[in-house]
Amino acid sequence: MSAQQDEHYTFGVLTLSDKGSRGEREDTSGKTLMAILGDQGYKSVAYTVIADEKEEIVSTLTSWADELSLDLIITTGGTGLSPRDVTPEATIEVLDKEVPGMAEAMRQASMRITPNGMLSRGVVGIRGRSLIVNLPGSQKAARENLEVVLPVLKHALYKLKGGAADCGG
Repeated sequence: MSAQQDEHYTFGVLTLSDKGSRGEREDTSGKTLMAILGDQGYKSVAYTVIADEKEEIVSTLTSWADELSLDLIITTGGTGLSPRDVTPEATIEVLDKEVPGMAEAMRQASMRITPNGMLSRGVVGIRGRSLIVNLPGSQKAARENLEVVLPVLKHALYKLKGGAADCGG
């Protein structure tokens, strides 16, 4: 087993939902993502539901990356076209660099399921040594999109932490 597979990476799930933040809707997508990642051996460190407010999203992402030093930050919600959907803009504001291939792969896989997949504006990128992944807000779409990137997540985090093994193979 390689060093990257032996690692136990930390993660947090940030759910963006106006109704969820007011207790008017249960967060099924965030809980589903936490269960999937936990089953994959990732260690849950942070979870919260906040409103679709750009400043609050920026503040949470920055804190989780810089202060908690989470390896992986997953967001769910706020990636569509409605006026309150600002997750990609908030994420881009905190990133050091983007990882467009992961976002493109998720959109491509979504479009095989529904043409509405092309409406997703989610981004993936790096802040410091944290990987931030925007997922859709619906439980079904969030799960489907996470499943697209799961095969490369541990290697991505390994490389982000300075791992020297080659990407090929």
